[in-house]
Amino acid sequence: MQEKDFNQTGAAVFPLTAAEAGDLAAIVERIGADPRSLRYLGPKRRVLHFFVPKVDYRAAAFVKQELLARGGDALVARGVIDGTCKTSGVLMMGTDSQIDRLLLKLESLDCWGLPELRAALSSAVRGLRVDRWRLALPGGRSLELNRETKIMGILNLTPDSFHPASRVGGMDDLLRRAQEMLADGADVLDLGAESTRPGSRPISEQEELERLLPALRALRRACPDAVISVDTYKGAVARAAAEEGADVINDVGGFLLDGAMLPCAAATGLPYILSHIKGHPSTMQDVPPSEDLMTELHLYFGERLRAAESAGLSRDRIILDPGIGFGKGGQENLTILKEIEALRVHGLPLLIGHSRKRFTSSGEDRPGDRLQRTAAVSALLEGRVEMIRVHDVRENHQALLMARAVRRAAPWSR
Repeated sequence: MQEKDFNQTGAAVFPLTAAEAGDLAAIVERIGADPRSLRYLGPKRRVLHFFVPKVDYRAAAFVKQELLARGGDALVARGVIDGTCKTSGVLMMGTDSQIDRLLLKLESLDCWGLPELRAALSSAVRGLRVDRWRLALPGGRSLELNRETKIMGILNLTPDSFHPASRVGGMDDLLRRAQEMLADGADVLDLGAESTRPGSRPISEQEELERLLPALRALRRACPDAVISVDTYKGAVARAAAEEGADVINDVGGFLLDGAMLPCAAATGLPYILSHIKGHPSTMQDVPPSEDLMTELHLYFGERLRAAESAGLSRDRIILDPGIGFGKGGQENLTILKEIEALRVHGLPLLIGHSRKRFTSSGEDRPGDRLQRTAAVSALLEGRVEMIRVHDVRENHQALLMARAVRRAAPWSR
């Protein structure tokens, strides 16, 4: 069949994906353009959107003017132009190249709060450009994280976790489940000895240790090379677990639920998962919705990271978890998942724990009925976060693999 002459039948014009670094290179090759053009086209490949909740109206006007001059734009309040408002939120829109040139221009001004804006914007840009991390583990091992989403498998040593099927029934069951998870694609095994479901009953430090340590010892002996995380918000438990072979501390409390957690976590030298929570697990569902959830998350993580570094817990050991379900309503959880890339400005790997939680419910169903919805969220998160924490490793791993195949597909077939 003779190829159509588009000069006679009408032009074919359509958008192409250039989301991945290799997409643009493939298009350059298809067109037959000079490969050296990638050096200049790469920074123009995507449009970034940076939101600033509140700046001086003169700073807002300046940013809009400078981005317009560079081919970008900014959204500001109506009163900025005539000075009828004193402050404004700003949505900056520009390519990497345009944002970089704006930052250069901001170096020459020290008024209207622009130095602070420049520092924050510069930090955000640097954070967004980090895409791989190497977290040191005991024994000379490491946990390599990148945009290929990894899986943390949940092992509940509790009698009251919200998903009954996830509760481990003795040591033999623990080891069987752990080995199955590793075979099914788990990269990390997460041991938890105290439930933090909404309305859960706190247990004593001693009770948690009695549940946790024998299981941790047995799992470490049976799976010497596995990466083992311990889910606890108590500092003494984290310290004892580190001594018994744990590799990662997973603290749902962001070292706010126990004053001993921060110094203990710093002293262990282990990677630490820093989570956001509002309230306490026993009362967190009574917390009112946030007026501005994403700003709250940014300010929280900024403050917590500064506190961690002051205590000797360096940033290169930290993973961020926005705490799906921990003091958030259903719509708030969905907003976090939609806007999760916004947290990349901190330059740290991200973890999401969404498995079988209530926000995935269709109404009156139970946790056991939510596997398909969990897998759908996992697929949407592939390549957007570094790790997901799930009950069902095999099914979620398959969802990730399928989503990854689509994301990595050639942008333009011959």
